[in-house]
Amino acid sequence: MIEPEPRTEPEEGRITERIERADRAAREDVAGLPPSPALPNGPGPDARDDRVPLLTRVRRFLRDHHRKIWWVHSLYALGLGVFVASFAQKGLERARVLAVTLGLAWLLAIVVFRLFGSGKKQRDLSLSPAQDRVSFFVMTYVLKNLYQGMLFFLLPFYWKSTTFDAPNACFVVALGVCALLSTLDIVFDRVLMRFQTLASAFHGFTLFACLNLLVPAIFPDVRVTVALLSAAGVSIVAFWTFHAPSWTYREPKWLGLLGAAVLAGLGLAWIARPLVPPVPLYLARAAVGPARLADGAPALLADGRLKLEVKTLHVSTIADLIAVTEVVVPGERAGRLEHVWRQNGVEILRTEPKEAVVSDDHRVKLQSTLAGKLLPKQLAGEWSVDVETEDGQLVGRTKFSVIE
Repeated sequence: MIEPEPRTEPEEGRITERIERADRAAREDVAGLPPSPALPNGPGPDARDDRVPLLTRVRRFLRDHHRKIWWVHSLYALGLGVFVASFAQKGLERARVLAVTLGLAWLLAIVVFRLFGSGKKQRDLSLSPAQDRVSFFVMTYVLKNLYQGMLFFLLPFYWKSTTFDAPNACFVVALGVCALLSTLDIVFDRVLMRFQTLASAFHGFTLFACLNLLVPAIFPDVRVTVALLSAAGVSIVAFWTFHAPSWTYREPKWLGLLGAAVLAGLGLAWIARPLVPPVPLYLARAAVGPARLADGAPALLADGRLKLEVKTLHVSTIADLIAVTEVVVPGERAGRLEHVWRQNGVEILRTEPKEAVVSDDHRVKLQSTLAGKLLPKQLAGEWSVDVETEDGQLVGRTKFSVIE
């Protein structure tokens, strides 16, 4: 048997050189560069940054830092949202811009899932042609901006209508979380828009919150509960359109199922109405004080304000108490509002207060008196006067303490 001759040192060097050259060519091909010959004593001239084309360097930078860039964009989106929230402070009439935004967001969200599917199908999008990936990116980017505009526009209105020591505070917290998620590009693209159920729930909640404000903005004299039920019904239909194919609208049994879902949604909205702030109503001012002063003079000024507003009272000074509140309403009619007097959370008196005419700045003044004969035997404790709609939605609350 003939033994192979051992490799000489020059031959081993040539093999090593060929391996290095192949490795360099592979790396440059991944980076989008044409392979260039490597010299034995060092890298070729094309490897120097000053010889690499600008477009290639930009592509390298985006490839290496794309996650950081998305987080920077998220900060920009958050700043834009703050600007939109300040724009909403200009007044309720600006809420009408929500109508067009709502329609666009609904249509675009449906198109995204009809074209690209959800879950695994979207995860496989990275293997699709570049044109499909670009289309998906553009659609989700536009959709994010629509959601950001809507949610940050809504926040100031719901913030003013929320009583933060009451259950309806949960709604504005959820709205704030959704607004924040809409600015986080990576979360929005890779979580919310990847799963159809999550995306439809997110859209349904946003749609409900928008319509709950939009209906009284367009029809100022409608009751806030009617707006709430209308928003709930439309949101159920929108949720249905995300999941049901078009042929189901021609089948009576599917239409019947949709009708049953809408009725169930309306019932749930009615039960859960205390959890929803009654936008656009909100409590602008509230005060409690003695119905008469020590000298027997009336407690009210000519403009309806109290001469003496208190936060703490001693039991010896209490006779009759009076509460005066100012509620901002969208139209000429406020609907029926109630004052509810409570001690330590227990209802003492529920009454329809004396109502002043709605002023030019859409404020209505409400006034009620808690007569001494209605006072409980034990007066000390934490008291509150709530302003509620006739259907039990809390508009606002003022508190005072009685001490011994």
